[in-house]
Amino acid sequence: MVTTAPYGTWASPMDARTVAAHDGRPAFVGVVGDEVWWTEPRPDEGGRRALVRRLPDGTRRPVLPAPWNVRSRVLEYGGQPWAGTVTDRGPLVVFSDFADQRLYAHEPDGGAAPRPLTPLSAVGDGLRWVDPVLRPELGEVWCVLEEFTGDRPTDVRRVIAAVPLDGSAAEDRTAVRELSDDRHRFVTGPRISPDGRRAAWIAWDHPQMPWDGTVVMVARITDGGRFEDIRPLVGDLGTDARGDTESGESVAQIEWAADGSLLFVSDLSGWWELQRIDPDPAGDGVVAGRALCPAREEEFGGPLWNVGQRWFLPLDNGTVAVVHGRGTTSLGILDPVSGDLVDAAGPWTEWAPTLAVHGSRVVGIAAGPHRSYEIVELDTCTGRARAIACRHVDVLDPAYYPRPHSRTFTGPGGRDVHAHIHPPHSPDHTAPEGELPPFVVWAHGGPTGRAPLVLDLEIAYFTSRGIGVAEVNYGGSTGYGRAYRERLRGQWGVVDVEDCAAVARALADEGTADPARLAIRGGSAGGWTTAASLTTTDLYACGTISYPILDLTGWAGGETHDFESQYLESLVGPLAEVPERYRERSPLHRADRIAAPFLLLQGLDDVICPPAQCERFLAAVAGRGIPHAYLAFPGEGHGFRRANTIIRAVEAELSLYAQAFGFTRGDIPALELRG
Repeated sequence: MVTTAPYGTWASPMDARTVAAHDGRPAFVGVVGDEVWWTEPRPDEGGRRALVRRLPDGTRRPVLPAPWNVRSRVLEYGGQPWAGTVTDRGPLVVFSDFADQRLYAHEPDGGAAPRPLTPLSAVGDGLRWVDPVLRPELGEVWCVLEEFTGDRPTDVRRVIAAVPLDGSAAEDRTAVRELSDDRHRFVTGPRISPDGRRAAWIAWDHPQMPWDGTVVMVARITDGGRFEDIRPLVGDLGTDARGDTESGESVAQIEWAADGSLLFVSDLSGWWELQRIDPDPAGDGVVAGRALCPAREEEFGGPLWNVGQRWFLPLDNGTVAVVHGRGTTSLGILDPVSGDLVDAAGPWTEWAPTLAVHGSRVVGIAAGPHRSYEIVELDTCTGRARAIACRHVDVLDPAYYPRPHSRTFTGPGGRDVHAHIHPPHSPDHTAPEGELPPFVVWAHGGPTGRAPLVLDLEIAYFTSRGIGVAEVNYGGSTGYGRAYRERLRGQWGVVDVEDCAAVARALADEGTADPARLAIRGGSAGGWTTAASLTTTDLYACGTISYPILDLTGWAGGETHDFESQYLESLVGPLAEVPERYRERSPLHRADRIAAPFLLLQGLDDVICPPAQCERFLAAVAGRGIPHAYLAFPGEGHGFRRANTIIRAVEAELSLYAQAFGFTRGDIPALELRG
């Protein structure tokens, strides 16, 4: 029977424990021999990332037991943390462990424990490694070394380095060979040509972010495994990433083709396009890249938040597997000669930027509006795609899942604003006639990111209780071309706030949402947008602010990690030139304007958006009579990974909405709001 009950009071079988148990997704897929390997989250095991293997018969087996945590901290956001191959003794894997950030070698079929390959360092945050490439013929693994040279987050250098597989560098830093020089602040791991004679990698420098401008570097590899003739090949770091002038060309990924040419994705046209270039041209030595699938106005790449992301990979027959799309992504097979592109069929509408190939098969990670992320294999000979691991299983009747749809709204100045709308939905409940539902605007992190249209049990937690969710891909989001992405240049705290408000107002004006019961929430950059929204508009009845940026001047003055330490130069403007803008836009300095209740969530181990920002904001709010709560979680960093933390945060957020929207729930702990 269908029960009539006010929005927000509906009973739901989707509890916070279920949300926490299924938080996160598989990542970093690869092939080792005939096996598929990947990492996957373990919220109930302290939030660690487990390395898992799928045997040819379909059996799943962990590569490492708890507490091994296969996760790199390079750039703090990490990247490809493992590489594997097959030796005479079976599989060999080299991985980065989160606890000490050392590289370890392990033979899972040999019975011995992992053995360290790299030393510890007492300087700053030590030595870190990411994006490994095994070179067993040289007895080495080549990867990115991030080495701290002092105690400040910006006291750091990065190079491509060779680590001996025999363990001789485990206690001896001098046994690590540096392959590249440190002319660039940031580098990715090397890609080795099929003949083994050339290496290529991506580099960039402050104040650029990798989606602003990068350069592809190439080098000859000597017989002794050293780099010679290091030179730039393609890309552009730009002349000014900070102002309104044109920034550089962003190359997001590179891979060698079987014929010795280099494939890369560049956004020079305004979209990340797949191109090919000859690294050793004749004549004057200047050869432009050639687009392999031009004029589609789709993205074949994305923002390089994690070192080692892959949006494409060449296959043995000369075709290329590509993740591409506009506002959504598909897995396709591209014929680089004809330009023909054929997409894999199936229920997946979002493919993660991680691919592996094995003969004629492509392995990736994909999800859809009604299914979670799973490991998917495409047989390019038959065209059949199937889930082979982490298969989606309905944890409850899918009738309780959201019924989302994507829309384009009109923002200030007539600009497009893209969003995914998840109305309240339950097979058991309906609202009283004439009642409009509460809606929560979700602002994604990044801000150079995107909210994909996939099944999210946290969204289902709210929609199945009668609370709508609007995920806004505000100006600055990726997936819609460079012009859309650069709307945020110099306008952070303005365009993102306006676009979220435009979606909320439109939903209210058309009668989809209750204008008196609108809320906003977000984490990281989304936490900034939430706090900025609450301090600049009276549109929202409340907000949930998670691990946010609240003080731009402090964040730009050494309170964050090196990777994003100059990000605000493009998002806000040069601090030296517009210091007043940093102060005027910061929620910390607008605390007197906040009038809505809010919940503040923070990990105490967060080095990207540190707790000090929250503490200053709370001090500024104190005594102003604004109901609020602050929940701080020891052991959590930037983003919550532990089951107990996720449960507490989700239930606290629902309790905030119950109090702000005026309904009662007896199935969750009451959140104490203090003025």
